[in-house]
Parts: sequence; C-alpha cells; structure tokens
Amino acid sequence: MEIRFAADRDIPGLINLLQQVGEVHHQIRPDLFREGAQKYDEAALRRLLADPNRPILVAIADGTVAGYAFCILQVTEGDSALQDRKTVYIDDLCVDETVRGKGVAGALYHRVCEYARQLRFDAVTLNVWCGNDRAMRFYEKCGLKPQKIGMEYVLEK
Repeated sequence: MEIRFAADRDIPGLINLLQQVGEVHHQIRPDLFREGAQKYDEAALRRLLADPNRPILVAIADGTVAGYAFCILQVTEGDSALQDRKTVYIDDLCVDETVRGKGVAGALYHRVCEYARQLRFDAVTLNVWCGNDRAMRFYEKCGLKPQKIGMEYVLEK
C-alpha cells in the first residue's frame, strides 16, 4: 500500500469513498445527512487539490484509492484568547468498505501525524460523530482524547 498526496487522477476513487462516508453519516444521523449525498463534487475536489492549505492524502492499494484523509492546515496566531498553535485538522477520513479493518486507516492516520511533524505543527485534531462507535474506538486506539464536546437539544415540531 502506498500513501501519497492525492492528484486529479484520484477524483473518481475519492468520489466513491465520499459516497460511502455519506451513507455512514446518513445511517447514524438521517435527521442531518441526506441519503445518497456526498460532501464534495468533482469541481470542489479539483479546487481542494489545488489548495496548499487543504492537503488530501490517499491510500492506494492494488491501483485503486482504498482510503483518504482530507486535511486542513489551521494556524492560530495573535488571538486575544487562544495560544498560538498550528494543527492539522482531519476534516474527513474514510476507508473503502471492502478493506476496512486491514490497517488502511491506521496507515493514513500515522502518515498525517508524520506530515504534521514535518511541518513542525503542534497537534492533529478531528471530529467524530456520536454513534460512529467504530471510528471512535479507532481514534481512541490511536491515542486521541476528547478535546471538546458539541451538544444539541432537538426541538419538537
């Protein structure tokens, strides 16, 4: 398996995985996520691939995109309340359903951490949806700890 930065040729594989992760989110929270939706279309992916502050890493296995990690480089400097900090935020991490449990996610996550170290960043952060228990267990196994918790109260209609 190869982990590398994504290129235009990876867009079809990225779209396939975006559809898979969209379905996972829809199953967990159908009140928030539309069935059959995906986060980015081809045009949006082309813009992201050109943005140096939005790197996308892909795992390639047997010539196909087996997983991805969409990242956002976040820099806080000179904020009146927050310490100066540089983080690589994992906006989305997905592994093809046919190869889940085979180390692809771990390889992607560790490559993101390696990339953050190369940049001399302070941390790697991400969000995970409550109810995505498999992802939560994976991230905890990787050593991530809760940083903050988003809460909601759904109003009756």
